[in-house]
Amino acid sequence: MAGLQPMKFTVFYDGNCPLCAAEMTLLANYDHHSRLCLEDIHARDFSQRYPNIDLQAADQILHGQTPDGTLVYGLDVTATAWGLVGKKPWLKVLRWPLVRWFADKAYLFFAKHRMGFAFFLTGRRCINNDVCLNSAEASQRRTTPPHCAKNMDEDADF
Repeated sequence: MAGLQPMKFTVFYDGNCPLCAAEMTLLANYDHHSRLCLEDIHARDFSQRYPNIDLQAADQILHGQTPDGTLVYGLDVTATAWGLVGKKPWLKVLRWPLVRWFADKAYLFFAKHRMGFAFFLTGRRCINNDVCLNSAEASQRRTTPPHCAKNMDEDADF
């Protein structure tokens, strides 16, 4: 048996948010080298699999986890994920020191009001017929994504 390969970069996202879910679908479609694990924080077994992730905090700001266990947040997650799939290289600009502060403030505003933006842009506030699920209901309908194996076939650049 071959040695263990590096683990994937994990993105913890709000699967109730139409915009968040759409972005994760795009990322998954571009993830040809299986460098990402996209985890819905409302998955049935999420808390058991990721006890280190505070659900309330993850619902307020996008969380990510590097293969060594380091947590990253907000636009750092977005820039890392898109960089790993080789798309949207312009996102690096949002991490430049002078731009970062403004971009992070804009991201926090967006994250706080994402359901309103989702309704404006898509006509839907939440997945599941415009009705947001509470955690218990969400737990009953979501399962572990099959694409989040602990190991991957190719090395990722982190």
